[in-house]
Amino acid sequence: MNEVHLQLCGGDEWAEAVERYIIPWTLDGLDLGDDVLEVGPGPGRTTDVLLRLAPRLTAAEVDPDLAARLTERLAGTPVEVVHADATDMPFSDGRFSAALSFTMLHHVPSADLQDRLFAEVARVLRPGGFLAGIDSLDSEEFRSLHEGDVCVPVPPDELAGRLTAAGFADATVDVNEYAVRFRATTAT
Repeated sequence: MNEVHLQLCGGDEWAEAVERYIIPWTLDGLDLGDDVLEVGPGPGRTTDVLLRLAPRLTAAEVDPDLAARLTERLAGTPVEVVHADATDMPFSDGRFSAALSFTMLHHVPSADLQDRLFAEVARVLRPGGFLAGIDSLDSEEFRSLHEGDVCVPVPPDELAGRLTAAGFADATVDVNEYAVRFRATTAT
């Protein structure tokens, strides 16, 4: 993330949006189960909320500095922070009851790598487990925030098919004025 984006995503205004709007819309009606994976927590404002909702939470972060800072900040909590690339995670098949992704998919540098991430998440989920997430919609304002940064928005009209191709079933995609919400389950 560029510095402006990192400050925004680590700030109090973003934390309030995460708690009041983003996580409630993403998780509405879902039961996380007992072992949850958060993919790409970045500065961890979503993790702060999730640690109150999940009995066991693992946060996989590709950026070594962000992973180290999050590990230090969350020391003494039930969160395990793992420095890992979500396209090739060090977790066993079928470990997690749920996997969550909050406004990070556009930071994955290509559609092919995003699809590898989806397939890898499907691998580490239990049968009947689910992926739920949200990402921002493409716009000029959104792109300007990512100047000098990776920005590969996920087209909402392609997302359900891409999740199905990665091994998920029952993929649903919803769009509001700002974001796309996606959900899919693994086969039982």
